[in-house]
Amino acid sequence: MKNIAILGSTGSIGKSALSIAKAHPDLFTISALAANTSVDLIEQQVRQFHPKLVALYDQSAANLLRRRISDLKSVEVMSGAVGISAVAKIDEAELVLEAMGGSIGLLPTLEAIEAGKDLAFVNKEVLVMCGSLVQKAAKKHNVKLLPVDSEISAVFQCLPKSFQRDRIHKLILTASGGPFRETSSNQLRHMTPEQALKHPNWTMGNKVTIDSATMMNKGLEVIEAKCFFELELENIEIVVHAESIIHSMVEFVDGSMLAQLGVPDMRVPIQYALTYPDRLENPADRLDFSQIRQFNFEPPDFKRFPCLDLAYTAAEVGGTLPTVLSSSDEVVVDAFLNRQIGFMDIPAIIRRAMDLHDVVYEAELDQILEINRWTREITRKIIGN
Repeated sequence: MKNIAILGSTGSIGKSALSIAKAHPDLFTISALAANTSVDLIEQQVRQFHPKLVALYDQSAANLLRRRISDLKSVEVMSGAVGISAVAKIDEAELVLEAMGGSIGLLPTLEAIEAGKDLAFVNKEVLVMCGSLVQKAAKKHNVKLLPVDSEISAVFQCLPKSFQRDRIHKLILTASGGPFRETSSNQLRHMTPEQALKHPNWTMGNKVTIDSATMMNKGLEVIEAKCFFELELENIEIVVHAESIIHSMVEFVDGSMLAQLGVPDMRVPIQYALTYPDRLENPADRLDFSQIRQFNFEPPDFKRFPCLDLAYTAAEVGGTLPTVLSSSDEVVVDAFLNRQIGFMDIPAIIRRAMDLHDVVYEAELDQILEINRWTREITRKIIGN
């Protein structure tokens, strides 16, 4: 029986993880849940899985939940950053699924690692912002880092447990191309949030879906892969694969390649992270190769999707520039969803924030947190102008 705590239980990843736990009640126990404000949904989850602890970041939402589940005397309700931290460090959990997304997951991630919990992580922004600190902490506390992001998980599944980096020629991360793969530059300027949220293959949260439309998601994954697998940027390549069946590939120095294939269903990489290194039956659809006529591949278009160029620049420069890239992206995506800016304003505003930043190398956690705060403030000012 594996005891799990879930940070972000009401999001798409958290809900999928709980569906897996429900399907295998003999294998998983849910010890703690955390979310932001979704009282109705987390109440349902609490009543179904009976965690010891539940936390909502919003205090008024936590107070409401506390009143609603007053009949469940064994469940403690907490709020704010203290509550999220308590979920990340709860004694009973041996594995924490970090699915909160964005910079809000930074401190809970490090706290879970420092508490000795294995970490299944979806939140690529944490590795983008402070990957070296996360890797250092994981090695110090001897915990496993298990990727859930489909492309990073695909590479992880292709590599042996103890792989030699000098035997890898390159990683090939596949990208669907998002909803605007064939949209012209002129048309991109007029795309609406509704259009950007219509991903052709994947069902995801709003933020990552917009990042897929701008292709920032793939740029962030390049930085994530560089950090997680400790490879040079020149050893990581992006290819657009519209079918989203090949999730990523590894090319070795002898020219042989391994690829991980499957239907585009996040339940597969989520379950693999929860059960690693074992594999279990999964309700996801199966590939039928007799129905697949061809696989299509094309290079990414850096001109139509300048967020890719920004991500590569941040990866090349290093230091705290990836922090600025990620933090600014969070702000501009929210502004786009709220119709404050246009679609092509997203990369333009991020570029301005990056240009204004004085890069710090080998930054400590307090510096990263301050740069995150500064980036959000300066990005909002740029939007306001």
